[in-house]
Amino acid sequence: MFKEEEVRRIEGELREWEKSVVKKALSRFPERKGKFESTSGYEIRRVYTPADISDMNYFEDLGFPGKFPFTRGVQPTMYRARFWTMRQYAGFGTAEESNKRYKYLLSQGQTGLSVAFDLPTQVGYDSDHPMAEGEVGRVGVAIDSLEDMEVLFDGIPLDKVSTSMTINSTAAILLAMYIVVAERQGASMENLRGTIQNDVLKEYIARGTYIFPPQPSMRIITDIIGFCAKNLPKWNPISISGYHIREAGSTAAQEVAFTLADAIAYVKAAMDAGLDPNVFGKRLSFFFAAHSNFLEEIAKFRAARRLWARIMKERFGVTDENAMKLRFHTQTGGSTLTAQQPMNNVVRVTIQALAAVLGGTQSLHTNSYDEALALPTEESVRIALRTQQIIAYETGVGDTVDPFAGSYAVEAMTNEIEKRAREYIEKIDALGGMVRAIESGYVQREINESAYKYQLAVEKGEQIIVGVNKFQVEEELPAGNILKVEPEVEERQKERLKRLREKRDNDAVKKALERIREVAEGDENLMPVIIDAVRVYATVGEITEVLRGVFGEYTEAPII
Repeated sequence: MFKEEEVRRIEGELREWEKSVVKKALSRFPERKGKFESTSGYEIRRVYTPADISDMNYFEDLGFPGKFPFTRGVQPTMYRARFWTMRQYAGFGTAEESNKRYKYLLSQGQTGLSVAFDLPTQVGYDSDHPMAEGEVGRVGVAIDSLEDMEVLFDGIPLDKVSTSMTINSTAAILLAMYIVVAERQGASMENLRGTIQNDVLKEYIARGTYIFPPQPSMRIITDIIGFCAKNLPKWNPISISGYHIREAGSTAAQEVAFTLADAIAYVKAAMDAGLDPNVFGKRLSFFFAAHSNFLEEIAKFRAARRLWARIMKERFGVTDENAMKLRFHTQTGGSTLTAQQPMNNVVRVTIQALAAVLGGTQSLHTNSYDEALALPTEESVRIALRTQQIIAYETGVGDTVDPFAGSYAVEAMTNEIEKRAREYIEKIDALGGMVRAIESGYVQREINESAYKYQLAVEKGEQIIVGVNKFQVEEELPAGNILKVEPEVEERQKERLKRLREKRDNDAVKKALERIREVAEGDENLMPVIIDAVRVYATVGEITEVLRGVFGEYTEAPII
């Protein structure tokens, strides 16, 4: 990017500046104690110059928005055409309660739905199962059957709204329910827009809501990808998630590396199943966290986009540029929210959301300030949504594409994150791929080590958390205006499930479940038979139990 003689001159002038100007300044005003480094462990320089990016080639490393390697964004005009999708993650209690929240959010200007499911739904237990006791409707909406799904989306035209569903091990079942609800609304599969998370590898790494062992889990995922490629052309069949990896304690570079290593495993599995990456690659989506280290977060998104484009082109031989694009959703960092002085979280979320927008996100969820205390209230959700709207309509940051391009600091950080992520991916390749790396505990150990170092820095006061280890005040936790899921929710859900089992055609359910067993034992695509079972009101727990019988359950080995 720069002439060699100019770079040498800059380097010389920099050394002279440090000897004279900086040394004199430091004698009067010493810099803050401690290390100046990123969350990923590389040094943050006092000042960046063209010398730090002297080996960059504009066309190979940056290019223009909407063109390979997509460093500057996946669309030529980005937010000048339309803003990112404002998609607030919501769901709690029963389908009726969540339906009301979705309609409220849509009335307030939200442009896409994002569904949170409760823990029993995520791990394949019905609400009346002993393992579900005390968890029904707690961290998301309870969905046992198609009947619940019909209530959840009552009055919401599914051919007009984009829906994201954070569901993994039972993703095939919930997608089947969504398809049938849309069908009964008169909407065809071809017109459905949205995403299922469907990323089980990160469950083994960071979150824990897995059911089956890795190999059958990969089979289910590739079945979903194949089915969607043929029948749901506007649907994203997987959202490869770095968010939970980051929330578990990874660094920014590890978040990029482990997310893309998961994606490599999925692409390889889909190709082994005979699918064309030039086709299904266009519908792959990603999900990242936005934390508070502002410049590093912007650089992280740019690095991830460039590195994925290169992986698809160089490793998998993809020729269609649309299949090289890394399209991603972002959520602000839940783990960064504090119960102490919770209104400070409004500021944290704003900074994180701005980093996501400047990094080129396609959709965004902003956390509510009270989420460290309880499920968000309508007021806190509205403030979170208004944060996005203010960034979109009042700041002007969407008026130009990739405004941080050319920043010596951001470009150097982008290069450093890509370099470190590549090194991790090469290590994972050497271990035999991501599934083997997970089974060996390598990825989990790396994240645990980073989380431990960060927590140690907080406890030592080296990492300041405002209101937690500095600038504290005497305060009482707010007693009122906190959303609580009442115990009666569980009893009402159990009663609904009991009535369903009494009125449905149980012979049809039995036949549908037996057909799922036959297909699971063979190599046909599972999605059509799961859809058939959902239509006759087989439940999430019943379908999952059949698959458990064929595939078994995964038990994690101790991480040493």
